Amino acid sequence: MARNRDNEDYLGPLRRVGVALLALFLLVFFILWRADSPRMERVRSALVDRFVPSFDWMMAPVGKLTDMVEGFQSYARIYEQNQELRRELQQMKSWKEAAVQLEQQNAKLLAQNNVRLDPKLTSVSGRVLADSGSPFRKSVLLNVGQRDGIVDGWATMDGLGLVGRISGVGKSTSRVLLLTDASSRIPITIPASGQNAILAGDNSPYPVIDFLEHPERVRPGDRVISSGDGGVFPAGLLVGQIFQGRDKRMRVRLAADYERLDFLRVLRSHPAERIDAAGGLIAPDPALIEREAAQKARDEASEGTLQPEDGNATGGDDNGTASQ
Repeated sequence: MARNRDNEDYLGPLRRVGVALLALFLLVFFILWRADSPRMERVRSALVDRFVPSFDWMMAPVGKLTDMVEGFQSYARIYEQNQELRRELQQMKSWKEAAVQLEQQNAKLLAQNNVRLDPKLTSVSGRVLADSGSPFRKSVLLNVGQRDGIVDGWATMDGLGLVGRISGVGKSTSRVLLLTDASSRIPITIPASGQNAILAGDNSPYPVIDFLEHPERVRPGDRVISSGDGGVFPAGLLVGQIFQGRDKRMRVRLAADYERLDFLRVLRSHPAERIDAAGGLIAPDPALIEREAAQKARDEASEGTLQPEDGNATGGDDNGTASQ
């Protein structure tokens, strides 16, 4: 123990002296290095030429780190460009779909110049506030509600395709049940084959097509639109394209971008006017015909009963007048 203490007593002042000498050397070296004289400039150049090339191994990590930073910056720029290209591609798809629909409408109008188109649907735009976050229920919240005239059951769309329907309305918010939810069922039609079916959600990104009468007539890539049956949704709203899933079932790749649901449009869809009375080309109820025929027979019988009585009374009056 005494020997260790002697060593510590001896090494302590020696360390302090060494640190002081090193600090003094660095101070003198700094002053001489910063001195502005031709002789020191030659000394500095000689030192740089002598020692700097041999320090390449020390500069390699710095160079690698610089390359990594530049690579991350380049990756960030590429990511921003990719996002911008995605947005432009989404806009181009929207314009393409609008052009296809206009082409189809133009063809129909050329064939039937007197066709009467449905009035244009108006909409209310709302921001998506939050996702339900539940694996068993697929829905989102909008910042529009009763104060904005939102009604339960109205259809919602993003910039391109159908997203879902309103399934709960509050004073200032409303809930949208997505097409991917397991409780979602909407009527659809496939224009390429002219078939109607039901689009059923199963909590997967690709809803299933049920109750398809002739599956062999359907081809991958066929467009799917809302049929408007039952008055649930307006007809003609784009839903997506058909493809065959791994389970060999027909599914729909939705046109709406579910990964970026920032704003949604709520379509003001009002039920069409119902026609309850039968027209001239539709036969009325047989019971109604029997009741009308019986009423007509009674009317004729009552008229036939009254006419002889009126005639007898008139004849009596004439006889009385003649006898007088």
